Amino acid sequence: MPRLLGVDIPNDKPTFISLTYLYGVGPNTSRELCHKAGVDPHRKARELADDELGRLAALLERDYVVEGPLRRQLQQNVNRLRDIKCYRGIRHRLGLPVRGQRTRTNARTRKGPKKTVAGKKGVKDLH
Repeated sequence: MPRLLGVDIPNDKPTFISLTYLYGVGPNTSRELCHKAGVDPHRKARELADDELGRLAALLERDYVVEGPLRRQLQQNVNRLRDIKCYRGIRHRLGLPVRGQRTRTNARTRKGPKKTVAGKKGVKDLH
């Protein structure tokens, strides 16, 4: 398995698809990388020579923010919002949806599994 920036990319897939296994590299960026580095995007990743891998790694380091630095940058952005106590920062801190979604129903991904509240009356108990 070829290794780029500390990540093993799959052998049997075309290079432009293998590059998407790097955090922060999508399909368009991977095609652009192959073009800039002069690598055939449809060749299998295992067929890449060491100098081609080196060119890809150098391009990624120089022109793109990927993997560790990108994760760090995103975490710093969220921490900055938390520190200034803006609305979005408060939502991050509380683990609620940040971008205006409804929370009365849905929002289970952010809120986690349901917490049943004891003693809540149902519709039948009101009659």
